[in-house]
Amino acid sequence: MKTLRLLVERNIKLFFKDKGLFLTSLITPLIILALYVTFLANIYEQSFINSIHTDIEIPNKLINGLVGGQLISSILSVSCITVSFCTNFLFVQDKLTNNIKDIIITPVKKNIVSLSYYISSYITSLIICLAATLVCLIYICIIGWFYSFTDVLLIILDVILTVSLGTAISSIVNIFIKSQGQLSAVGTIVSSGYGFICGAYMPISTFNDTLQKILLFLPGTYATSLIRNHSMSTPINELLKYNVDVDSIKILKDSFDLNIYFYDNKVSILMMYLIVIISTI
Repeated sequence: MKTLRLLVERNIKLFFKDKGLFLTSLITPLIILALYVTFLANIYEQSFINSIHTDIEIPNKLINGLVGGQLISSILSVSCITVSFCTNFLFVQDKLTNNIKDIIITPVKKNIVSLSYYISSYITSLIICLAATLVCLIYICIIGWFYSFTDVLLIILDVILTVSLGTAISSIVNIFIKSQGQLSAVGTIVSSGYGFICGAYMPISTFNDTLQKILLFLPGTYATSLIRNHSMSTPINELLKYNVDVDSIKILKDSFDLNIYFYDNKVSILMMYLIVIISTI
């Protein structure tokens, strides 16, 4: 245990000492938030207004809360994965610089070395993603807060689980990276592509049936839906106070992937948790 602790501490210190890796990981969620607020907030707002079939005027604060919920769910679901890849690149750099050989020639078991990279990557990713979560919650507080204390705890739990999933995925992928070019390529592919395949940038309900069925086998789909449920359900349920009918609310939840259907069977929140946890293990 002492050896594992020392290796974890070594990896965490090296990550935060590398200003390039640290700053890249830290600013990614903030850049995404700025881009969403600048370019997509109005589109999301209009999309919600068009989805609500009612003649009753909905307060701007509630509309902002709905839009904000979708924004932060998209940001957090993507950042938890992309940041995990950035923090896990330390393992790849150790391979490329042959630092890993200095560790392997010691009496330390290889599984301890692997576990140390996973734990250190998980801890550093969690620190950054929880900081991003705090920024997102502050943003929601400014534009339209409808969350309960339980909602906040559930969002934090979702972030913790998604970071563990992201760290596991990046740990597997990084085993096969053997050059700086491959490292850059993987970083680019993950940062640009993951948001689409997990339903963060565009709801999966907008994709064709074949693609939807394929994406339903990916755990990231359910991690995104969990965050989206806990960041949007309360504002959406507030619509009941303005005589928005239950059917319209169900359509709204279906449209924005709060409700996920696996071959016409609705996936429960508990089942989503089980899928993410088992996939991570």
